[in-house]
Amino acid sequence: MPSWPNDKRFAFTVFDDPDAQTLESGRPVYDLLAALGFRTTKAVWPIRGGGTPTDRGQTCAESDYRKWVEELQAQGFEIAYHNATNHSSPRDQTARALESFRHYFGAYPASMANHMENEEGLYHGDERVSGVRRLLYNALTRGRNRGRFKGHVPEHPYFWGDLCRAHITYVRNFVFDDVNTLAACPYLPYHDPRRPWVNYWFACSEGNQYPAFVRMLSEANQDRLEAEGGLCIMYTHFGHGYLEGGRLRPRFVALMERLAAKDGWFVPVATVLDFLRARRASLTLTGAQRRELEWRWLRHKLRGGTS
Repeated sequence: MPSWPNDKRFAFTVFDDPDAQTLESGRPVYDLLAALGFRTTKAVWPIRGGGTPTDRGQTCAESDYRKWVEELQAQGFEIAYHNATNHSSPRDQTARALESFRHYFGAYPASMANHMENEEGLYHGDERVSGVRRLLYNALTRGRNRGRFKGHVPEHPYFWGDLCRAHITYVRNFVFDDVNTLAACPYLPYHDPRRPWVNYWFACSEGNQYPAFVRMLSEANQDRLEAEGGLCIMYTHFGHGYLEGGRLRPRFVALMERLAAKDGWFVPVATVLDFLRARRASLTLTGAQRRELEWRWLRHKLRGGTS
C-alpha cells in the first residue's frame, strides 16, 4: 500500500450517485460530512431532459438544488457526473449537459459513474466483462443488459465516447465487497486498451444504500482499513435510506464520527486517484489483470452485489 500524504495512516472517500437524492435528503448528510472533516465526491445530473425520468432525484436544472451543490464545491467537495440527466440521452443532449456542468462548476467533471438506467452508458452492462465471463454475466442477469448500452458505439445516436475521453479523466467500473478498495483492485486507476474511450477506470467498495454502507464501514472494517494502510472509495446513494423521520440514522452518524477520529486522509475521489496515478509505473491493464478483476467482480455479483 502507498504512503499517504502527511503521513496519514489510510485514505477514505465516497462516490455518491444522485439517485433519489433531493436537497431535503442530501443536506443533512453533507452537513455531517463537512462538520467531521470529510471531503468526498457528489455526482449530479446537470440538466433536465425532455424524456420521462427514471428516478425522483433532483437535477441541477433546479436552482435551489444547484445552489446547494455549488456551495458544496466551494467547501471542497468534488462534483462529478452521472450522465446528462435521469433518463437516456442522445449525443447532443450529453454534449449540452457537459457544457452546462462546465458553466456551473468551472470545469468539466474529473470523474463520473454511469447511471444504470441510461442507455448512453459507456462499456456498461455485459460490456464490463469479456469472454466466458460475459456469458456468465448474461446468464446471471438473464440477458437484461446484453448490448443495452451504446455510449461507446460510434455509429449509435447515444455515442459520446470521444467527449468522455476529451473531458473526463476517471470513470467508475467494478464494485467489490472489500472495505479496502485498493486491495480488491490494486491497479487503480488503470487504462484498459480494450475500452479506449475511457482514460482511466476506478473501482469502489460496496455501499449502495444505507444497510450496505454501514455493514461495509463497521468498526472491524474501519480498524482493518487502518491497519492495512488501505484506501476505501465507498460507492453509495445518500438519497437511499440515510434519514429516518427526517433525521440522520444514529448508526451512520456514530460510524462516521468514529472514522473521523482516526488519522485518515479524507479527500475527494479525483484527488486520491491523481495521487495514485502520479505514483504508478504502469497504468495500462494487462490481459491477466483484466481477467482477475472480472472474475472477482462476478463473484461479488453472485453473492448479491448491486453494481
